[in-house]
Amino acid sequence: MKLLEESFSSKGGAGHLRVIPETGEDVWQIFNLVRAGDHVTASTFRKVTREASGGLGAAESERVRVKLRVLVELVEYDGDGEAIRVKGRNTTESPHVKLGAYHTLDLDVNRTIKVEKEAWDVVDVARLREAADPAASADVAVLLVTEGLANLQLVGGATTTHRAKIEKSMPRKRGLASMGYEKALETFHKNVLAAVLRHVDFAKIKCLVVAGPGFEKETFARYVDAECSRLATNAGGGGGGAGGRGDDGAALRALAENKSRLLLVHASTAFKGAVREVLEDPSVMARVKDTKAATEVRALNDFFETLASAPERAFYGPAHVFAAHEMCAIDKLLITDALLRDANAAARRRWVTLVEEVNGGGGTALIFSSQHESGRQLGELTGVAATLRFPLPDLADAELPPVEF
Repeated sequence: MKLLEESFSSKGGAGHLRVIPETGEDVWQIFNLVRAGDHVTASTFRKVTREASGGLGAAESERVRVKLRVLVELVEYDGDGEAIRVKGRNTTESPHVKLGAYHTLDLDVNRTIKVEKEAWDVVDVARLREAADPAASADVAVLLVTEGLANLQLVGGATTTHRAKIEKSMPRKRGLASMGYEKALETFHKNVLAAVLRHVDFAKIKCLVVAGPGFEKETFARYVDAECSRLATNAGGGGGGAGGRGDDGAALRALAENKSRLLLVHASTAFKGAVREVLEDPSVMARVKDTKAATEVRALNDFFETLASAPERAFYGPAHVFAAHEMCAIDKLLITDALLRDANAAARRRWVTLVEEVNGGGGTALIFSSQHESGRQLGELTGVAATLRFPLPDLADAELPPVEF
């Protein structure tokens, strides 16, 4: 994320920032920053209708580019398009949009955005600092593959993005049909490799994990080796395969130079949900141990292990977590970013205060992205959990009233 201008304090004062989101990760971070009651300024297009000259004939319409400042009422995130839709009333004098008229701003990558808030809190500022640090979003590419099916996903600091799904009908490996099988398999591998070359940037990722059940991952890895060897032999010349095409040839050279970053691990399935299973693999964790996604996976696993072995030291749900915090017992707080986007301002302030006080009291507060599998799993478990410094057996068995915000 490119930070152009900032004027705010983490102590709760008013202020603004101007940024340019450069990746889908940045767009997700801005989605978490913008809430109802903020002002957002960005360029947009508005359809303008004009009467035909002389007042005769059909009216003419055209799209006009305007810069609008809207008072935000609703914020929506489009994960597939990596964009945000901000709906609110226009507060800018404009010949094309009346004051107070509703307008929806579409915010995406490489578009300048200004965000104004009445109060910036410590969570907002920390999120902004993280987004502005390129090292904080070390990506991992995960290719889940089995015969005839592959899913390619990029795991970043805040989002897991599905980039490609490749499917190929595979004939049986019997008798004469085996020739058709080999041809289908080569086509499948060619298409999978093309997706990898198109979407995986080795200047950004820490490793490319090829995972799946059975032996298809090893078969695909041998295909990659053969294509890299062909590229070296042909020195990037014509020939078949991925190496014979300009952009793909350059991408294949990058893959060949970074083959040490390719890691093969087992996964029970080639469907998208296996990403968390892949990140839990010890060999993957060793490569990506300092990434946010891997930290979340480890913390959630530690919580579940503690819940199973010592339930008096692992709580979940707002009532038990806040009660444990009042006793200064929280060692590690796990909370989803969805709770920190709560439309109830009082609820959000209380969650933010909890995060601040846990960090300030020597504990660790981890904010889980709901765009990661671990964040979604924590969300299903009320969205907040904690491991404790010491056991609280009486509190573990207590029936507590719901928390009122």
